[in-house]
Amino acid sequence: MAKRNARTNANSAGASQRASGIKAPRAGTPSRQNVAASQPRAFADLLTVFDLSPARFERVLSLASECKAKPDAYGDLLKGKSVILIFEKPSLRTRVSFDVGVAKLGGNPLFYPHHDQRLGERESLKDFAKNLDRMVDAIVARVFSQRALEEMAEHSRVPVINALSDEHHPCQALADLMTIKERFGTLAGLRVTYVGDGNNVTHSLIQACALAGAHVTVLSPDGYGPDELIVGAAAQVAEAQGASVRVTSDIARVRDQHVVYTDAWISMHQSGSDKKERALRAFQVNESLISKIGRKDSIFMHCLPAHRGEEVSAEVIDGPRSVVYDEAENRLWAQMGVMVELIRP
Repeated sequence: MAKRNARTNANSAGASQRASGIKAPRAGTPSRQNVAASQPRAFADLLTVFDLSPARFERVLSLASECKAKPDAYGDLLKGKSVILIFEKPSLRTRVSFDVGVAKLGGNPLFYPHHDQRLGERESLKDFAKNLDRMVDAIVARVFSQRALEEMAEHSRVPVINALSDEHHPCQALADLMTIKERFGTLAGLRVTYVGDGNNVTHSLIQACALAGAHVTVLSPDGYGPDELIVGAAAQVAEAQGASVRVTSDIARVRDQHVVYTDAWISMHQSGSDKKERALRAFQVNESLISKIGRKDSIFMHCLPAHRGEEVSAEVIDGPRSVVYDEAENRLWAQMGVMVELIRP
């Protein structure tokens, strides 16, 4: 197994960076807050989208497209290697796409369900990571706590890939941007609007659009928008890339958008409330909202699972603008691109 550079322990500066979704740098590397730098940098993990520079983000998307066009191109990349898939939460797309993706790259996927206990309860995350990195070649984890991923990455010599946390969903965002690029041929300058509850998917979509130079707007009712620190950090990156980040409750802002995106109002394992559902009803993506766009080429996206009649109407998600199944398929190819990039022989 290829050795990785030793990681440094987190410090107080790193803690503030994590709050904005930016992982603290290793010793001898530049800060990840400068994600708009033109030179790609060799970071071993994917915990948030901002673990990638703009150049490396583009390279991962290119690798994903190459894997999709030529599925056998990297068929021996993971030959003799094992990738552990740790799941605290249930899954359809994430589980199947990583399992199949590892196999297509010639590796051995090892599924490790962890539904009964949270990571770190039975033994420390340090011990957990230091055991795994002597047995496997990468760690893929779908978890509750972003901090659990960060602590594993601090102590692991092999790549740690975030397959979902309560704060970020970078693999989903990569698949989303891949799907958008397939439709429009480019990402820079496009207008993407997310409608609904600001959550982990929103955070990663904002970061991905910022890196790609796409303008992103979040339409949320007051009190239910994305994390302000994540938005602020992404806005700086977007400006450097010639793009913008905007959060508003004005539904009229959906006009002239290339992409309209939504997600479930209540995230997995989170309890809802009548107050929240009442606030979000006006933000349902339905034919009335779609009619306000004024573009014939706009597309609708949803990361799934969907709740027809809640965040989206059946007419929209099952209609001609919907690309949700292309988007779901691209989870496979995007994650293969990530693994090609991170798990080098």
